[in-house]
Amino acid sequence: MNPSASDWIPKYLHILEKNSKAIEFSDEMAFYAALKKTGFIYGVSLDAIPKKSISSLNLTREEFTKVNLFHALLFTHHNFKGNMDHEAAIESIINFYDDMDKAKTGFLQKLTLSPSPSQKLEKMLAARLQETNTFLHKGATGILTYALLFVDVLAYRYAIKKPESFRKYAEKVESTVINACFLALSSKKKKNKYDKLLIELFQSSAYYLSAHRSSKKVSLKSLPHLKTATELEKRYILDICTITVWDDHTMDEDEFSFLKELTSYLELPENNLENSLADLAIFMSEHKTSIKLFEYANPVKLFYKQSTSTVKLLILRNKKRLQKELEESGELLVLLTQSTLRELTDDEKTKVKQQLLDICKTVPSLTVFLLPGGTVLLPILIKFIPQLLPSSFRENQIDKP
Repeated sequence: MNPSASDWIPKYLHILEKNSKAIEFSDEMAFYAALKKTGFIYGVSLDAIPKKSISSLNLTREEFTKVNLFHALLFTHHNFKGNMDHEAAIESIINFYDDMDKAKTGFLQKLTLSPSPSQKLEKMLAARLQETNTFLHKGATGILTYALLFVDVLAYRYAIKKPESFRKYAEKVESTVINACFLALSSKKKKNKYDKLLIELFQSSAYYLSAHRSSKKVSLKSLPHLKTATELEKRYILDICTITVWDDHTMDEDEFSFLKELTSYLELPENNLENSLADLAIFMSEHKTSIKLFEYANPVKLFYKQSTSTVKLLILRNKKRLQKELEESGELLVLLTQSTLRELTDDEKTKVKQQLLDICKTVPSLTVFLLPGGTVLLPILIKFIPQLLPSSFRENQIDKP
């Protein structure tokens, strides 16, 4: 099976049918545990769930990610519908991404009609990962962008039950996860330059992620979804926070104390934290020769520098289009100019977010800012647009008092 070639989904389904234990789990938590062992939850898929090799080829991390995303969506459908109808699952997943696309990114608009539903889904998944890949350089920044692909799975899980409101749910989960990561990173006793920069980025993102954001300091109590989350969501949030604090290969007492507080606030048994830490340690140990994520001296530094570099590149490559859109926007141009001089109010930040995301929808290469993992980088876009497109702002420049 080659996940980069056509008709890989029917072949993978055949592999699953031959290895029935690979798709038979007692519940969704058992499946989640198996999915985590592949590295998908950590944003670094290095294997697939079936124990036997699924391909004679040496699959890339992106190919394993594609397979694991499909398997997670497939399991979610079968688990809720109570049957193993693969054709119905494929149609359902296609409808889910179609609905997501209509309301959000437009990342599927470039797809042509496919001969079969499975081939259409293959193209959808490829397009989904291609959009995410815009922020990936040599596999380094996947800790955030690929790890947030699980939000797709959670959103699909919700969409099966409440299709009319799954998009708002997905935004709420993404906001909660990113804010929880911010709190985890903030718990570090010794923060280096890039820890502080990323904390500042997360803090800024918090205001743009929600249209109803208050100016209160972010805390566990300010994240109401933590209390109402399902067990699956809680375990995912704990795992994401665990890998966030372990980015420098160590964990100080303050970081461990935060994870204990988070576990308690989520009303999870204490052994859940022990298991989360043990699972990460085992994964790191088993894949220490092949995994790239933990080889870097400071993944936080690498993430911030490469994310900044990528956003700058996107702005410059779309310079003319952005200048045109900004000049036509009026209010957005004024607010972005103001943002270089003072802190915007909550209402102004909401306007900037909404108007800037509307522009991103019209520029294909900027739709990544609308995907899970992309919104956290919105403050970088806001910061660098005035710097890299100075001619658009000269007429609106306001002298500092």
